[in-house]
Amino acid sequence: MNRPIMPPTIRAPFASYSHGIEVAAGARFVFASGQLGVAPDDTVPEDVEAQAVLCFENIRAILADADMTFADVARFNAYVTDRAYFPVYGAVRSRFVAGSGFASTLVIVSGFARPEFKIEVEATAAKAP
Repeated sequence: MNRPIMPPTIRAPFASYSHGIEVAAGARFVFASGQLGVAPDDTVPEDVEAQAVLCFENIRAILADADMTFADVARFNAYVTDRAYFPVYGAVRSRFVAGSGFASTLVIVSGFARPEFKIEVEATAAKAP
């Protein structure tokens, strides 16, 4: 099991995540590439919330293929093209992931490979044997 690290000597996180995560020795790792809000048929919803849901559904499929779940995620890295998308991303993440047992970073970027993309999410998961 991954152990959240929350030193009381530093400011609490801005949302539901941990400042650090300790992964148990011997754990298996999965590194999910950045997932974009694109459906299997290559359609991209205009709505950022719908794109975020697709990102997390894609990550869930990757984790399932490795016999893991969101409970095994040690870190999320997210990228959005507008500061206004931060609360939308956080709300969608909270629908898929409970608690704060993961580290997290959110970065505002100028764009992605295709102009219709508004969000990209990467995940690193670790599961003890």
